[in-house]
Amino acid sequence: MTAGKTDDGAKKEAYVTAENVSSFSDAGSTQAGSIHGNSYVKRQPLLLHSCCGPCSTACIERLLSDWDITVFYYNPNITDKEEYELRKSEQIRFIREYSRKNLLGERINFVEGKYDPAEYYSAVSGHEGDREGGKRCELCFRLRLTAAAAEAKKLGIDTFGTTLTVSPYKNYDIITMIGTELAVANGLSWLDRDFKKKAGYQRSIEMSKEYGLYRQHFCGCEFSKQD
Repeated sequence: MTAGKTDDGAKKEAYVTAENVSSFSDAGSTQAGSIHGNSYVKRQPLLLHSCCGPCSTACIERLLSDWDITVFYYNPNITDKEEYELRKSEQIRFIREYSRKNLLGERINFVEGKYDPAEYYSAVSGHEGDREGGKRCELCFRLRLTAAAAEAKKLGIDTFGTTLTVSPYKNYDIITMIGTELAVANGLSWLDRDFKKKAGYQRSIEMSKEYGLYRQHFCGCEFSKQD
């Protein structure tokens, strides 16, 4: 499927500047792709919704051979602002350090979605007392993936996916069902990957340690903190 190229009026996102993110590497690529000597290899663009830096590590590592990645950080479910900012800063730091280490130029970009926990509370209203992994989580997945699909369409990126499936605590079947449904509705393609397979979760832990990333012990919302 091909993506729509028009701006559908999605809510305004904050973009990290080229100074902060796009110029992560000393190999100064000025367009999406990678540089090998004097040859330029262009890959297909992918919008990858990311819940946090640690979960993104192994996903990005696996995807880079085939995609130029825009990391979309949209997580209003992280209801504590300080926690949200800490996870965001660790996401940006990982992209920067990984890009420099691997001479990736501008192959990984970062976009921050609107941060408004009220959107999360509204989406899960009536399910505050649900167990972790139940209906409340499904509604949260839908909220975040809906925003990811809208952002992909806005940016003219045909394919979108998420790092959520790297976690053994997240239901792959529900996530991919929602992603596929949203892809069809928006004229996009869904990247159907269960990143926890082939020791993906273990690899994310290894890379988090390698880069000294903060690894949280709860999903994000105040309810998951209590479970």
